[in-house]
Amino acid sequence: MNLEKTTNLIAAQAETLTAIRQEVNKVIVGQEKLIDRLIVALITGGHILLEGVPGLAKTLSVKTLADALGLQFQRISFTPDLLPADVIGTMIYNPKDATFTPKKGPVFTNL
Repeated sequence: MNLEKTTNLIAAQAETLTAIRQEVNKVIVGQEKLIDRLIVALITGGHILLEGVPGLAKTLSVKTLADALGLQFQRISFTPDLLPADVIGTMIYNPKDATFTPKKGPVFTNL
């Protein structure tokens, strides 16, 4: 790949990231650092743990990013009574045909 192709590819990706950031900034105001870190985690395939007191737009930030990218979003609230089935899902019994069908939990969503 030559230098011109590489430069054009980087410019196109930068435009895409700028568009994503602008879309999220329409909803989330004053959290640029958080948004940048969420985007970096998404690009690198990494993980991010959002901690903080209520009202800091943690859930809204991730939901807005998912909406901007057309991805699925579900939230896991880590309460003291959290069970594994709350995270990974469970099997639901259907008495009509005596079968079990899987119901996937929030861990199987995109964000």
